Amino acid sequence: MDRIAITGGARLMGEIPISGAKNSAIKLMAASLLTDEPLRLTNMPRLADTRLLARLLRRLGTEVVEQDGEDGPETVLHTREIVSALAPYDLVRQMRASFNVLGPLIARTGHAKVSLPGGCTIGARPVDLHLEALRALGASIDLHEGYVYAQAPRGLTGAEIVFPFVSVGATEHAMLAAVLAKGGTVLKNAACEPELIDLADCLNAMGAKVSGAGTSTIVIEGVERLHGATHSVIPDRIETGTYALAAAMAGGEVRLTRTRTDFIDALLVKMEEAGVEVERHADGMTIRRNGTRLKAVEVETDPYPGFATDLQAQFMALMTLADGESVIKETIFENRFMHAPELSRLGAEIAVQGGEARVSGVAALEGAPVMATDLRASVSLVIAALAAHGETMVSRVYHLDRGFERLEEKLSACGANVRRIVGDGEPED
Repeated sequence: MDRIAITGGARLMGEIPISGAKNSAIKLMAASLLTDEPLRLTNMPRLADTRLLARLLRRLGTEVVEQDGEDGPETVLHTREIVSALAPYDLVRQMRASFNVLGPLIARTGHAKVSLPGGCTIGARPVDLHLEALRALGASIDLHEGYVYAQAPRGLTGAEIVFPFVSVGATEHAMLAAVLAKGGTVLKNAACEPELIDLADCLNAMGAKVSGAGTSTIVIEGVERLHGATHSVIPDRIETGTYALAAAMAGGEVRLTRTRTDFIDALLVKMEEAGVEVERHADGMTIRRNGTRLKAVEVETDPYPGFATDLQAQFMALMTLADGESVIKETIFENRFMHAPELSRLGAEIAVQGGEARVSGVAALEGAPVMATDLRASVSLVIAALAAHGETMVSRVYHLDRGFERLEEKLSACGANVRRIVGDGEPED
């Protein structure tokens, strides 16, 4: 099993290009099931999660071709026909988002058998809202032996769906199903994340009629069929925020390109409050911190455009060196402080009670062996290690590979001392 070794203390100087958004790309890939024509996705990230979903899509009948285009990596997905409407447990359990093939399969074929995704280390994240949305659209849903059996032999029918609380996944899933439903669908209390807008833009390019994405009310007028299209994946806002925090943690000056500042404005405001210099550009931003001690700030996670839960662990790493006590409140997932004990192994002082963590800043961190528990927690350990004295060894980095493309390469290009050690213990070439 691979590990990452980081020797802290090096200031970061240079430029980091941001990849396409993982959380958008995997839903766009699922959209390819809705048409028998090719869907070409540009600015595609090459990640463990996108490779896993490609495996599932191939099993369902999609031809998946990864190639280098004029604007970088792209993927062409072509589902001439659905050869199987079964999404098995051995694939779905490895990535929750693969459950979102259920809606497109029902919309296109009228039936599907998809495994429930199972548990999650950062919270229960049930799929009840997904299933209720599909039922509202006319699908018959039965659960047997860990599988969802869905039927809509006469097709789906538009409906008004009011989500009891904001759910990105359920909103996306309802959109993917409703675009081929008969009549109109209205989604209320919908999620407003940029990835929702990206999905709507792609679906509209394919011939769908979706309006209101990015607001709490989304209106969808169903169409009989969708066609092929070319669509560019938006920049990854979580990767953007992660590297912004890495630069602030290590100190120095790093320019982040091929991204957007408005995607992470809630984070940038808190970073500036902490004493980090942020310069905004048309294609990204420059992050500077030159020797000044960070200030402690209070953060509370919220749905977009609030402070992203997927940046909470990384921000906690930054606050371990702040002057004073920081308060971090997690309101989205109930188990998302599992990185705190691992940060404490580096010398951080963190007290967790319920959904609140109090971080008392220390003068310095010390390198130590640590273990990743989930995707965002794993990269928080990398961020902390950049500023720690000595070497930190991060194990179970397969979590990192799910969501960060060429992480060691991007950090090393800015002067970080980061290297991957492959499973046999030898450094990777």
